[in-house]
Amino acid sequence: MRVRASVKADSSKGDILVRRKGRVYVINKKDPTRKQRQKGPARKK
Repeated sequence: MRVRASVKADSSKGDILVRRKGRVYVINKKDPTRKQRQKGPARKK
């Protein structure tokens, strides 16, 4: 998974933008190596 400052989703390649727990993810069922995560808020301990 790539942790990036800005994520870009290419829908022609099957990318889907998802927001989970304040973070932005790109998931791809066709090509799982295209996963990305945008850095979100720091985790509370």
